[in-house]
Amino acid sequence: MLPIIAMHCFSCSYPESLPHLGCGQIPPILSASKRPTISISRQSLLKWVSPTYTHTQPLPITGSSRVRISWIPCLPSRKGGMAVALAATNGLQRQGEPEESLEEEELYFVEGKLLSELSTWGIGGPAKYFVELHTEPQLLAALRCCHKHNLHFLILGRGSNCLFDDRGFDGCVMLNQINFIEKINPATYRVGSGYAFNLLGLQCSKDGFTGLEFASGIPGTVGGAVFMNAGADGQETADVLKSVEVIMVDGRRRVFQRPELTFSYRKSPFQGMQHFAAIVAATFELKPLPSSRQHQKAYLERRYKTQPISERSAGCVFRNPTTTTHSAGAIIEQAGLKGFLR
Repeated sequence: MLPIIAMHCFSCSYPESLPHLGCGQIPPILSASKRPTISISRQSLLKWVSPTYTHTQPLPITGSSRVRISWIPCLPSRKGGMAVALAATNGLQRQGEPEESLEEEELYFVEGKLLSELSTWGIGGPAKYFVELHTEPQLLAALRCCHKHNLHFLILGRGSNCLFDDRGFDGCVMLNQINFIEKINPATYRVGSGYAFNLLGLQCSKDGFTGLEFASGIPGTVGGAVFMNAGADGQETADVLKSVEVIMVDGRRRVFQRPELTFSYRKSPFQGMQHFAAIVAATFELKPLPSSRQHQKAYLERRYKTQPISERSAGCVFRNPTTTTHSAGAIIEQAGLKGFLR
């Protein structure tokens, strides 16, 4: 990293003086009448000055260099003025420094993000740190950062199977937004772990393939579906899974083929796998069925009729017993406990 530091007095016209720079970060503040403060975050600065808006616009840089800078226009004037150190960095390395992905520069950590905003239940206190991940290199960079600073981490998808504590999470919550989808061949899909599982089910059924019709009504991600072997209506994720790409806590990348993995009802080997960090992508192999779209519509229609789709929930929260063909819901209703509040 090659920092370029410049001290300036902020004004509304300051952004226009930086046409050659794009996005970035604001390091410590220097007051015109006080000593330099220590480690003031960009989020704290935004709250302190109450700007009318922020502006971030990355500009294309050719070659191996990537320069980013941020600014906050329209800061209110204060007595004595305010000087801010703007730092621009590029992707070049100093000799002897370890090689790191350029994506690491595009991680934006937020302090105090409420987990209630990330859960379908709408509950949960603040996370110490929060970051969105859009690529595998960003995931690796975030894991390195957590390891370096001895931080616990939690990788989250749609938050539809999570109950967060009101005290929050004393670590880093990573929101998985690795949401690509590609067709390997007409019946085989490779999908990012952050891709919406319901969209995958809809896409496959529209294309005339069976095996994931049930997914169109599940409010989770592909990674979450694989991790817990999600299923409904007689179908399970593992039934059509071909391979899974994962990242281990030490940064190693592994690809598991389906015969290497043992799944059971709502369980996958990843739940107890040592040194496992995250699922990056999964490949599904389906079979053609002309009526798959009709099946998908029927499953979804029944779900709309029997579940409170518009309410805050995590979907079905009961595990079906394995010793009987009756569902958990049917047993609860037969016992007269449906709707019972303790």
